[in-house]
Amino acid sequence: MEYFVYIIYSKSLDRYYVGHSQDLDDRMNRHNSGRSKYTKIARDWEVKYTERFSARSEAMAREKDIKRKKSSLFTGCFYFNELFELYKKG
Repeated sequence: MEYFVYIIYSKSLDRYYVGHSQDLDDRMNRHNSGRSKYTKIARDWEVKYTERFSARSEAMAREKDIKRKKSSLFTGCFYFNELFELYKKG
């Protein structure tokens, strides 16, 4: 089975969200239909970045790693947009 770590973006909120899922299409449907606790405020989420893993534990660890880096950037007065740009560059 495949698992995905993903970063999605809402233009209306100007916010990013990091998550993991086995079925990315279904997960996006839940994000954009208001059936996800943390993203239900917006309905315009779009995928900006994905990584694929063969084990759920790997995906969960990567999600945690991304969120930890995001938190350290906020602590240092940076924004998640800057983190996303770093990930896009490799």
